[in-house]
Amino acid sequence: MSDLRYSSTLLRLLSTAACLLALGCASPPPASMSGPGPAALSAEQSNDVAIHALGLVGTPYRYGGNTPAGGFDCSGLIGYVYRQSVGQATPRTVARMVAFGRPVPVSEIRSGDLVLFGAATPSHAGIYVGEGRFVHAPSTGGEVRLDRLDGIYWSRQPTQVRRL
Repeated sequence: MSDLRYSSTLLRLLSTAACLLALGCASPPPASMSGPGPAALSAEQSNDVAIHALGLVGTPYRYGGNTPAGGFDCSGLIGYVYRQSVGQATPRTVARMVAFGRPVPVSEIRSGDLVLFGAATPSHAGIYVGEGRFVHAPSTGGEVRLDRLDGIYWSRQPTQVRRL
C-alpha cells in the first residue's frame, strides 16, 4: 500500500512539474536584474526556478560545488539555479542569504522561494518547489534531493523564507 501512496504522490508532483514547465515555456526571457538589489521575480520566473531545481535532483553533493558536473553544496545549488533560470546572482553562503531578497511568512511561501534553516544564523538552505516540498543539497556523501518541510527533521528546524 505504501508503494501505491508513493506512486500517487510522485504522479501528482510530476503533473505539477509538467504544468509549471508549460507555464515556464510560455514566459518571456528574464528581465535585466542589474542595479543595487535584486528585482522581484514574476510568478512565471519563480516557477522556472522551481522546475530547474527539480531537474537537478540526484546530482552529487560536493562541498563548495556549484555546477551539475562538479556537484553542489546547498548555496552552490541555489546560486546555479537562480543564475541559470533568471539571471540572478545570489550570495555564496547561507549566512549571507539572510539579507537576500525580502522575508516572507512561511504561511505565504510559493515556488521559487528560498528556505533557510537554523536559528540566529541559518546553516542550510533550499528552494521551495510547491506542495510542501523543497530541493536541497543536504550533506557530504549525499545528493541533491526533494524533501518535505513537514518531515520529522525539517519541521523541527527554525525556518525562514526569502523571496526575490
